[in-house]
Amino acid sequence: MPSSCWMVAMAKLLLLLLLSRGLYAIEIPLDLKQPPTITKQSVKDHIVDPRDSAVVECEAKGNPMPVFSWRRNGKFFNPGRDPRVSMRRRSGTLDIAFYSGLDPEDYEGEYQCFATNDFGSAVSNKILLRVSKSPVWPKEFLEPVAVNQGLPLVLPCDPPPSVPPPHIFWMNSSMMPIVEDRRLTVGLNGDLYFSSITVNDTRTTYSCNARFAQTIQQKSPYTIKVLTTRLVAESVPSFLFPKGTASSKVVLRGKPLILMCIAAGVPTPTITWSKKVGDLPRRKLRLENFNKTLRITSMSDDNAGDYICTASNRMGATSHTITVRVQATPYWANKPENLVLTSEDNGKLICRANGIPKPTIQWLVNGEPVDSVPPNPRRQVAGDTLILRSVQIGDSAVYQCNASNEHGYLLANAFISIQEAAPRMLGPRNQLVKVMENNRTFLYCPFFGSPLPELRWFKDGQIVGRDGGHYKAYTNGTLEVRHARLDDQGTYTCVANNRLGKAENQARLEVKEPTRITRPPEHLRAIRGSTARFECRAKHDPTLPITVTWKRNGRLLVLGWRLQKEDDFLAISSVRREDEGNYTCTVRTELDRASASARLVVLDRPDPPTDLELSDPTERSIRITWTPGNDNHSPTKEYLVQYEEDYWEPGRWKNLSSYPGNLNSVILPLSPFINYQFRVYAINAIGWSKPSRPSQRYQTSGAAPDAVPGNIRGVGTWKTRMEIRWEPLEDTQRNGPHLRYIVWWRRRDSREEWKNITTYWLRHIIYDTDTFTPYEIKVQAVNDFGLGPESNVVIGYSGEDRPIAAPTNLRVSKTDSTKATVHWTPVPSKTIMGLLKEYKVYYWRESSQLKWLSVSREKKSKGFNVTGPQPWGVLTGLVPYSNYKMHMVVANSRYEGPASSTVEFQTKEGVPAPPRFFRIQQRHMDTLYLDWDRPAEPNGILTGYTLKYQVVNGTRGGRTQLDFPPNTTYYSMNRPDRYTRYRFSLAARTQVGVGEAAVEDSPLFTNEAYTREQVDIATQGWFIGVMCAIALLVVILLIVCFIKKSRGGKYPVRDKKDLPLDPVDQKDQDGSFDYRSFERINRVPTLPYSKRDEDNKPLQGSQMSLDGMVKMQESDDSLVDYGEGGDGQFNEDGSFIGQYAGRKDRDENEGNLGSEATSPVSPLYSLA
Repeated sequence: MPSSCWMVAMAKLLLLLLLSRGLYAIEIPLDLKQPPTITKQSVKDHIVDPRDSAVVECEAKGNPMPVFSWRRNGKFFNPGRDPRVSMRRRSGTLDIAFYSGLDPEDYEGEYQCFATNDFGSAVSNKILLRVSKSPVWPKEFLEPVAVNQGLPLVLPCDPPPSVPPPHIFWMNSSMMPIVEDRRLTVGLNGDLYFSSITVNDTRTTYSCNARFAQTIQQKSPYTIKVLTTRLVAESVPSFLFPKGTASSKVVLRGKPLILMCIAAGVPTPTITWSKKVGDLPRRKLRLENFNKTLRITSMSDDNAGDYICTASNRMGATSHTITVRVQATPYWANKPENLVLTSEDNGKLICRANGIPKPTIQWLVNGEPVDSVPPNPRRQVAGDTLILRSVQIGDSAVYQCNASNEHGYLLANAFISIQEAAPRMLGPRNQLVKVMENNRTFLYCPFFGSPLPELRWFKDGQIVGRDGGHYKAYTNGTLEVRHARLDDQGTYTCVANNRLGKAENQARLEVKEPTRITRPPEHLRAIRGSTARFECRAKHDPTLPITVTWKRNGRLLVLGWRLQKEDDFLAISSVRREDEGNYTCTVRTELDRASASARLVVLDRPDPPTDLELSDPTERSIRITWTPGNDNHSPTKEYLVQYEEDYWEPGRWKNLSSYPGNLNSVILPLSPFINYQFRVYAINAIGWSKPSRPSQRYQTSGAAPDAVPGNIRGVGTWKTRMEIRWEPLEDTQRNGPHLRYIVWWRRRDSREEWKNITTYWLRHIIYDTDTFTPYEIKVQAVNDFGLGPESNVVIGYSGEDRPIAAPTNLRVSKTDSTKATVHWTPVPSKTIMGLLKEYKVYYWRESSQLKWLSVSREKKSKGFNVTGPQPWGVLTGLVPYSNYKMHMVVANSRYEGPASSTVEFQTKEGVPAPPRFFRIQQRHMDTLYLDWDRPAEPNGILTGYTLKYQVVNGTRGGRTQLDFPPNTTYYSMNRPDRYTRYRFSLAARTQVGVGEAAVEDSPLFTNEAYTREQVDIATQGWFIGVMCAIALLVVILLIVCFIKKSRGGKYPVRDKKDLPLDPVDQKDQDGSFDYRSFERINRVPTLPYSKRDEDNKPLQGSQMSLDGMVKMQESDDSLVDYGEGGDGQFNEDGSFIGQYAGRKDRDENEGNLGSEATSPVSPLYSLA
């Protein structure tokens, strides 16, 4: 069937399923009286494990609650009389306990359950209970099977029968499964078939294993003894299974079909399949086990016919025809449904079933055949229809219909209930139904009533479903809405009426916008290791949430660090080969979904070539053939062949040659005497593959060398020696063992015989040669197989000596500020004593033409490789306005000759270098000060300086230039405003021109921010605080200075006049303070001594003042400084009692500091 037809068939099937949901039989609410109905039962063929308890299920509903009973093998079975059998409460389910010592097979049989109440009996299927068995495989001794080589062989398995049938597999002596191939096959019956026997079949034994329900058992192993012959005769194919040329097979509809053909023959036959009429059903057909097995997953009537199996080899072909007939177990065409009637109603039950062969129909009532129960004049059986007329209350019963043929049976229960009831709604109320626009949907309104109510649907007060259109109302209460539109949205009401009343229910329909993908993913080609991104953008109904999922090859993707979903994208980072496949984006809502797919192709380096094979060997070539690996979606552009040899550099692979990517067989050029091993790389646009596995080795035969040594040269290492050197042959050029070299030499232009020597080294030294004499040289390679070709003659020279002459007539013809042209007369070539390398000038700057300028006399050199009768050269990089000296030597490859006479010359004046420094300072807000120094290299007599400047941060244009005399090195300028910045350039001048300029910008602090900071600093709080602190410190300092200047204080009046004044006492007994002690503030204690301590103190001769001067302890103050006009007043003991000038009006006590004034720090505290 074409795929489009299959899609249509599936759509029709889906529609039938939807309608079957809408047309389900009306059920009676369980709170009403009704006959029983079977709700759950075991399968017809019920196989149980004897190690567990057996459970035979039977459950039913009804009102009143049904009573359960059982029949076993057609006879009444009482579970209560068997202690091992129990029936569950309010159920008919049987539990059979298989105790130890009990044979479970005693309970095998056919069980049938009856559920009975006042209105009839419902019957279950006949349940065949069987216990799974694991029979014992009897041990037997099997003789070795002797068979001639090339003949077929069948090893039978013959497992004992069991329930269920066992699974058969074969194992070898290593307990590994036998691997089937074109020659070896396990048949459908479990036997092992050999199409032909080979010697290798004797290497192991063959044992048949059967996996039963509980155990795996093994048959005694077979041993094969092969009778070998010199030549195995080839034979025409013949069938080992099935036998003969034709057979037949019956298969049930919907079941799989398995056909197998096993053929014998040498060579092993190839199996093909065909159908006599029509084509093979490719869509559901699979060929397995090297085409020996044909499998159709589900048989249908059009798959019946003659299937032809053909076995062929080069000796011939044979065929076997298998006639396949399709039959069917009974299946329902019209299954009888429950009927609810009222008195005097008529009704009928229809029971129609199909099958091959045609099923027979049998009617039963309450589990008994209709023919065996008392006749009912209101009941009539007419084939597959049971008719009831004018029913009465007592006619309630459960009828059974049995449809059976040779392959099985169907049993259906249908009751007839006689009752009257007002309408009622059975489904949920006010249900909400959502549907996508243009889709089909159903509004369900299950109801019950007897007599059967009339049900109508309304929307917005208008009846729907009667006049056709895109509405259709079914008798069971379902309303179908075809192709839902936006105007179908709204509330629908279903109303059920009969003569006993009415009932209604509502359903709301919402029509949603369908989901569609607006930007589907596109096919991608990504390089392995890169990132691939699939886009999937969808449009959907805004009231429906969506879920986006991604699948690869039909399997849901597990997101992680590599696979991430980002908004409308799927990002795959570090793409791998296993990421390749079809990616499907699915956007789901609760009502619909939309999908789109794209393929990801991963580009990668090619897989390495395989199966390297060497063929067509010759002395210098061999053919290599390989099987190309997968190119991983990037065509192979090139193959690179590498080789490895195990003598010179074992383990090191080297490139041999490369070939186009469309070749897989090439001829390789080889070298003699090498044991080759090859491998191949495949190369595409992504990169190189891994190397192939190495080929087998191939050893080429030896030969004489066919190459000459390279880079032959003769070099003089001393004036009487010459060293002949050359580069060795490569390993692949040796062509044989014991490679050595024959060196030939003789003087050029002489009639000497060639001299030679054989050496393994790569050089040879010739002694006692003339100085710088040309020699003819050639080198030849030789090995154990013979001499190689001679090299071309090469000219070499013996060693050089020191030149013996100096250039003459050295002179300067032309000079400018930095260059000078030099001329000289060359030396005779014989005096060079070697190969002329160059004429080298040594020159240095002797002085500057400016007498005051000191210079460096560093010696420099420059070589001139010139020939000819009048050579010359140019010295560059000279310093202008300088005095230079120079001399010249001639040099060969090893030595320099004697120096020529020294020549002096002068360079002309040039432009100056930049000034040594150039500074710009801002000394005032509106003034810039510029200063500079003269250049380090004036390069002439300075004539002045040129200053140029322009504004760089404003709109004012123009460039200003000022010229200064050479003795001026500073300049100050006023700015028009304090926010302007300038760029200055300063250059020195000579008569030649202006030199290189020094460029500087005016300082950054002239910008606006800094200026405002300067203006506003007086208003800053921190500045005010700092100024106040400084003022306070100044006041304190002034006070201290004043105290120090005063040098005195009040002298206390002694209590006793007759006591002499202690000349060293600094403090009186009352603790008055001597101001001079303040000078020793860091040297004396700050607390006063008590009188006792003072009397005990030793005399002090002197104290060190703060200013480092030594002063005597007694006062040298002038008393005139403290009085008015020198009229100071004294006490009788000589103490000063006067007041300071200008302070006589002060309180007397104020002048006497008392005991607190003994500390020199106290005045500071009091002043503070």
